Amino acid sequence: MSYNQFTILITTKNRIDDLKYTLHQLQDIFRDGVHFIICDDASNDGTSEFLKNSYPEITLISNSVSKGYLFNRNIMLNSVRTSYAISLDDDAHFVSKEALNTLFSYFKLNSTCGLIALRIFWGLQLPEHLKTTEKPRQVNGFVGCGHVWRMEAWNSFSDYPEWFEFYGEEQFAAFQMFKRHWEIHYVPETLIQHRVDMKERKNHKDYITRQHCSLRSGWYLMFLCYPLQIIPKRFVGSLWSQLKRKVFKGNLQALWVIFLALFDVIRHSPKFFTSKFRLSRHEFTLFNSLEESKIYWTPKHEK
Repeated sequence: MSYNQFTILITTKNRIDDLKYTLHQLQDIFRDGVHFIICDDASNDGTSEFLKNSYPEITLISNSVSKGYLFNRNIMLNSVRTSYAISLDDDAHFVSKEALNTLFSYFKLNSTCGLIALRIFWGLQLPEHLKTTEKPRQVNGFVGCGHVWRMEAWNSFSDYPEWFEFYGEEQFAAFQMFKRHWEIHYVPETLIQHRVDMKERKNHKDYITRQHCSLRSGWYLMFLCYPLQIIPKRFVGSLWSQLKRKVFKGNLQALWVIFLALFDVIRHSPKFFTSKFRLSRHEFTLFNSLEESKIYWTPKHEK
Protein backbone atom coordinates (compact mmCIF):
# COMPACT_ATOMS: atom_id res chain seq x y z
CA MET A 1 0.00 0.00 0.00
CA SER A 2 0.97 3.66 -0.33
CA TYR A 3 1.15 5.37 3.06
CA ASN A 4 0.72 8.78 1.46
CA GLN A 5 -3.00 8.03 1.19
CA PHE A 6 -3.28 8.93 4.89
CA THR A 7 -3.26 12.29 6.68
CA ILE A 8 -2.96 12.54 10.47
CA LEU A 9 -4.86 15.43 12.06
CA ILE A 10 -4.09 16.86 15.50
CA THR A 11 -5.44 20.00 17.13
CA THR A 12 -3.59 21.38 20.14
CA LYS A 13 -3.48 24.30 22.54
CA ASN A 14 -0.85 24.94 25.20
CA ARG A 15 0.09 21.27 25.59
CA ILE A 16 3.48 21.25 23.97
CA ASP A 17 4.86 18.44 26.13
CA ASP A 18 1.97 16.12 25.25
CA LEU A 19 2.37 17.00 21.58
CA LYS A 20 6.12 16.37 21.63
CA TYR A 21 5.59 12.92 23.12
CA THR A 22 2.86 12.08 20.59
CA LEU A 23 5.01 13.11 17.63
CA HIS A 24 7.93 11.12 19.01
CA GLN A 25 5.69 8.04 19.18
CA LEU A 26 4.69 8.62 15.55
CA GLN A 27 8.25 8.85 14.21
CA ASP A 28 7.97 5.62 12.21
CA ILE A 29 4.87 6.95 10.48
CA PHE A 30 6.72 10.12 9.49
CA ARG A 31 9.25 7.99 7.68
CA ASP A 32 6.48 6.18 5.82
CA GLY A 33 5.42 9.36 4.04
CA VAL A 34 2.15 10.02 5.86
CA HIS A 35 0.88 13.61 5.64
CA PHE A 36 0.41 15.59 8.86
CA ILE A 37 -1.79 18.61 9.57
CA ILE A 38 -1.59 20.17 13.02
CA CYS A 39 -3.72 23.11 14.15
CA ASP A 40 -2.25 25.23 16.93
CA ASP A 41 -5.19 27.08 18.45
CA ALA A 42 -3.33 30.21 19.59
CA SER A 43 -0.95 28.51 22.03
CA ASN A 44 1.36 30.73 24.06
CA ASP A 45 3.79 27.98 25.04
CA GLY A 46 5.89 27.97 21.87
CA THR A 47 4.00 25.19 20.09
CA SER A 48 4.05 26.78 16.62
CA GLU A 49 7.73 27.69 16.87
CA PHE A 50 8.57 24.15 17.95
CA LEU A 51 6.70 22.65 15.00
CA LYS A 52 8.25 25.04 12.48
CA ASN A 53 11.76 24.28 13.71
CA SER A 54 11.50 20.56 14.46
CA TYR A 55 8.90 19.34 11.96
CA PRO A 56 8.97 21.59 8.89
CA GLU A 57 7.34 18.82 6.86
CA ILE A 58 4.12 19.16 8.87
CA THR A 59 1.39 21.40 7.49
CA LEU A 60 0.83 23.88 10.32
CA ILE A 61 -2.34 25.88 10.81
CA SER A 62 -1.57 28.50 13.44
CA ASN A 63 -4.45 30.58 14.79
CA SER A 64 -3.56 34.07 16.02
CA VAL A 65 -6.64 33.95 18.27
CA SER A 66 -8.38 30.86 19.60
CA LYS A 67 -11.04 29.57 17.21
CA GLY A 68 -12.25 26.58 19.17
CA TYR A 69 -12.00 22.82 18.89
CA LEU A 70 -14.68 22.24 16.25
CA PHE A 71 -13.55 25.10 14.02
CA ASN A 72 -10.10 23.55 14.03
CA ARG A 73 -11.36 20.06 13.25
CA ASN A 74 -13.45 21.38 10.37
CA ILE A 75 -10.65 23.38 8.81
CA MET A 76 -8.23 20.46 9.07
CA LEU A 77 -10.65 17.94 7.58
CA ASN A 78 -11.52 20.29 4.75
CA SER A 79 -7.80 20.69 4.03
CA VAL A 80 -7.22 16.95 3.56
CA ARG A 81 -6.30 15.82 0.04
CA THR A 82 -5.73 12.15 0.78
CA SER A 83 -8.21 9.27 0.75
CA TYR A 84 -8.18 8.78 4.53
CA ALA A 85 -7.72 11.02 7.58
CA ILE A 86 -6.70 9.85 11.05
CA SER A 87 -7.90 12.09 13.88
CA LEU A 88 -5.86 11.97 17.09
CA ASP A 89 -5.77 14.09 20.23
CA ASP A 90 -2.42 15.64 21.10
CA ASP A 91 -2.18 13.16 24.00
CA ALA A 92 -2.97 10.02 21.99
CA HIS A 93 -0.78 7.76 19.86
CA PHE A 94 -0.77 4.39 18.10
CA VAL A 95 0.30 1.37 20.10
CA SER A 96 -0.34 -1.24 17.40
CA LYS A 97 2.35 -1.95 14.86
CA GLU A 98 1.41 -1.88 11.18
CA ALA A 99 -1.67 0.18 12.06
CA LEU A 100 -1.87 1.85 8.66
CA ASN A 101 -1.77 -1.47 6.83
CA THR A 102 -4.66 -2.71 8.96
CA LEU A 103 -6.72 0.41 8.36
CA PHE A 104 -6.06 0.51 4.62
CA SER A 105 -6.96 -3.15 4.17
CA TYR A 106 -10.13 -2.80 6.22
CA PHE A 107 -11.39 0.14 4.19
CA LYS A 108 -10.65 -1.72 0.96
CA LEU A 109 -12.61 -4.78 2.08
CA ASN A 110 -15.56 -2.80 3.49
CA SER A 111 -16.76 -0.29 0.92
CA THR A 112 -19.69 0.97 3.02
CA CYS A 113 -17.46 1.74 6.02
CA GLY A 114 -17.13 5.52 6.16
CA LEU A 115 -15.32 5.71 9.49
CA ILE A 116 -13.24 3.38 11.64
CA ALA A 117 -13.49 3.71 15.41
CA LEU A 118 -10.24 2.58 17.02
CA ARG A 119 -9.73 0.54 20.19
CA ILE A 120 -8.72 3.06 22.86
CA PHE A 121 -7.00 2.50 26.18
CA TRP A 122 -7.48 5.48 28.51
CA GLY A 123 -4.66 5.81 31.03
CA LEU A 124 -1.11 6.91 31.68
CA GLN A 125 0.31 3.39 31.97
CA LEU A 126 -0.38 0.69 29.39
CA PRO A 127 -1.57 -2.65 30.76
CA GLU A 128 0.71 -5.66 30.45
CA HIS A 129 -1.60 -7.52 28.11
CA LEU A 130 -2.70 -5.66 24.97
CA LYS A 131 -4.23 -8.42 22.87
CA THR A 132 -7.98 -8.71 22.42
CA THR A 133 -10.37 -11.32 21.10
CA GLU A 134 -12.89 -8.70 20.01
CA LYS A 135 -14.03 -8.75 16.40
CA PRO A 136 -14.76 -5.82 14.07
CA ARG A 137 -18.40 -4.79 14.01
CA GLN A 138 -20.72 -1.95 13.08
CA VAL A 139 -21.46 0.53 15.87
CA ASN A 140 -23.44 3.75 16.18
CA GLY A 141 -20.68 6.17 17.20
CA PHE A 142 -17.01 6.92 17.73
CA VAL A 143 -14.60 8.84 19.95
CA GLY A 144 -12.87 12.05 18.89
CA CYS A 145 -9.42 11.11 20.20
CA GLY A 146 -9.01 8.13 17.87
CA HIS A 147 -10.85 7.51 14.61
CA VAL A 148 -10.23 7.35 10.87
CA TRP A 149 -12.32 8.97 8.15
CA ARG A 150 -12.86 7.74 4.64
CA MET A 151 -12.84 11.24 3.16
CA GLU A 152 -15.59 10.38 0.69
CA ALA A 153 -17.89 9.93 3.70
CA TRP A 154 -16.80 13.19 5.36
CA ASN A 155 -17.38 15.12 2.15
CA SER A 156 -20.92 13.76 1.84
CA PHE A 157 -22.39 15.99 4.58
CA SER A 158 -22.01 19.30 6.34
CA ASP A 159 -19.19 20.18 8.73
CA TYR A 160 -19.31 19.63 12.47
CA PRO A 161 -21.65 22.26 14.01
CA GLU A 162 -19.16 24.73 15.47
CA TRP A 163 -21.77 26.25 17.77
CA PHE A 164 -21.67 22.99 19.77
CA GLU A 165 -18.19 24.24 20.83
CA PHE A 166 -17.22 21.03 22.62
CA TYR A 167 -18.72 17.51 22.78
CA GLY A 168 -21.51 16.03 20.69
CA GLU A 169 -19.95 16.48 17.27
CA GLU A 170 -19.16 12.77 16.90
CA GLN A 171 -22.78 11.78 17.49
CA PHE A 172 -23.93 14.48 15.08
CA ALA A 173 -21.62 13.00 12.43
CA ALA A 174 -22.84 9.47 13.23
CA PHE A 175 -26.46 10.51 12.64
CA GLN A 176 -25.62 12.19 9.34
CA MET A 177 -23.53 9.26 8.13
CA PHE A 178 -26.39 6.89 8.89
CA LYS A 179 -28.82 9.03 6.88
CA ARG A 180 -26.43 8.78 3.93
CA HIS A 181 -25.92 5.02 4.28
CA TRP A 182 -22.35 5.16 5.55
CA GLU A 183 -21.36 2.80 8.36
CA ILE A 184 -19.10 3.21 11.41
CA HIS A 185 -17.05 0.12 12.23
CA TYR A 186 -15.20 -0.59 15.44
CA VAL A 187 -11.88 -2.22 14.47
CA PRO A 188 -10.17 -3.47 17.66
CA GLU A 189 -7.07 -4.74 15.85
CA THR A 190 -5.71 -1.18 15.97
CA LEU A 191 -5.04 0.13 19.49
CA ILE A 192 -4.22 3.65 20.59
CA GLN A 193 -3.35 4.98 24.04
CA HIS A 194 -5.11 8.11 25.26
CA ARG A 195 -2.74 9.34 27.95
CA VAL A 196 -5.14 10.74 30.54
CA ASP A 197 -5.51 10.25 34.27
CA MET A 198 -9.23 9.55 34.54
CA LYS A 199 -9.38 10.06 38.33
CA GLU A 200 -7.41 13.30 38.26
CA ARG A 201 -9.50 14.59 35.37
CA LYS A 202 -12.49 14.98 37.69
CA ASN A 203 -10.46 17.37 39.84
CA HIS A 204 -9.43 19.63 36.97
CA LYS A 205 -10.76 23.17 37.05
CA ASP A 206 -12.58 22.62 33.75
CA TYR A 207 -14.59 19.62 35.06
CA ILE A 208 -17.78 21.68 35.54
CA THR A 209 -17.34 23.20 32.08
CA ARG A 210 -17.05 19.71 30.62
CA GLN A 211 -20.21 18.60 32.44
CA HIS A 212 -22.05 21.64 31.12
CA CYS A 213 -20.89 21.04 27.54
CA SER A 214 -21.70 17.36 27.72
CA LEU A 215 -25.27 17.93 28.95
CA ARG A 216 -26.12 20.69 26.50
CA SER A 217 -24.64 18.80 23.53
CA GLY A 218 -26.95 15.89 24.32
CA TRP A 219 -29.90 18.26 24.32
CA TYR A 220 -28.67 19.98 21.14
CA LEU A 221 -28.60 16.61 19.39
CA MET A 222 -32.03 15.75 20.69
CA PHE A 223 -33.67 18.89 19.33
CA LEU A 224 -31.62 18.94 16.12
CA CYS A 225 -31.66 15.30 15.03
CA TYR A 226 -34.34 13.31 16.87
CA PRO A 227 -37.79 12.70 15.33
CA LEU A 228 -40.14 15.42 16.53
CA GLN A 229 -42.65 12.96 18.02
CA ILE A 230 -40.27 11.61 20.64
CA ILE A 231 -38.50 14.79 21.73
CA PRO A 232 -40.85 15.92 24.57
CA LYS A 233 -40.73 12.59 26.41
CA ARG A 234 -36.99 12.17 25.89
CA PHE A 235 -36.20 15.70 27.05
CA VAL A 236 -38.33 15.49 30.19
CA GLY A 237 -36.78 12.11 30.97
CA SER A 238 -33.27 13.50 30.58
CA LEU A 239 -34.02 16.52 32.76
CA TRP A 240 -35.62 14.38 35.46
CA SER A 241 -32.64 12.01 35.43
CA GLN A 242 -30.24 14.91 36.05
CA LEU A 243 -32.34 16.15 38.95
CA LYS A 244 -32.88 12.74 40.52
CA ARG A 245 -29.32 11.42 40.19
CA LYS A 246 -27.49 14.62 41.07
CA VAL A 247 -29.43 17.63 42.37
CA PHE A 248 -31.73 15.75 44.76
CA LYS A 249 -28.64 14.08 46.23
CA GLY A 250 -27.16 17.43 47.19
CA ASN A 251 -25.04 18.20 44.13
CA LEU A 252 -25.81 21.90 43.73
CA GLN A 253 -23.14 22.31 41.07
CA ALA A 254 -25.26 20.01 38.89
CA LEU A 255 -28.20 22.39 39.30
CA TRP A 256 -26.05 25.24 37.96
CA VAL A 257 -24.97 23.05 35.05
CA ILE A 258 -28.63 22.33 34.23
CA PHE A 259 -29.51 26.03 34.22
CA LEU A 260 -26.58 26.83 31.93
CA ALA A 261 -27.50 24.02 29.53
CA LEU A 262 -31.16 25.09 29.44
CA PHE A 263 -30.12 28.66 28.66
CA ASP A 264 -27.95 27.44 25.77
CA VAL A 265 -30.79 25.34 24.35
CA ILE A 266 -33.13 28.34 24.42
CA ARG A 267 -30.46 30.56 22.89
CA HIS A 268 -30.02 28.23 19.93
CA SER A 269 -33.68 27.22 19.57
CA PRO A 270 -34.16 28.91 16.13
CA LYS A 271 -31.74 26.36 14.65
CA PHE A 272 -33.93 23.48 15.78
CA PHE A 273 -37.07 24.68 13.99
CA THR A 274 -35.38 24.62 10.58
CA SER A 275 -33.20 21.55 11.09
CA LYS A 276 -32.31 19.60 7.96
CA PHE A 277 -30.48 16.99 10.02
CA ARG A 278 -33.47 15.27 11.61
CA LEU A 279 -33.86 11.50 11.35
CA SER A 280 -37.19 9.93 10.55
CA ARG A 281 -38.70 7.72 13.19
CA HIS A 282 -37.80 4.65 11.14
CA GLU A 283 -34.20 5.82 10.71
CA PHE A 284 -33.95 6.60 14.42
CA THR A 285 -35.21 3.13 15.36
CA LEU A 286 -32.73 1.44 13.04
CA PHE A 287 -29.89 3.63 14.30
CA ASN A 288 -30.60 2.74 17.92
CA SER A 289 -30.69 -0.96 17.09
CA LEU A 290 -26.95 -0.77 16.36
CA GLU A 291 -24.41 -1.59 19.04
CA GLU A 292 -23.31 1.45 21.01
CA SER A 293 -19.90 2.94 20.35
CA LYS A 294 -16.98 1.40 22.19
CA ILE A 295 -15.41 4.23 24.19
CA TYR A 296 -13.19 2.59 26.80
CA TRP A 297 -11.18 -0.60 26.39
CA THR A 298 -9.72 -2.51 29.33
CA PRO A 299 -8.24 -6.04 29.27
CA LYS A 300 -10.85 -8.42 30.64
CA HIS A 301 -8.65 -9.80 33.41
CA GLU A 302 -7.95 -6.25 34.67
CA LYS A 303 -11.55 -5.06 34.97
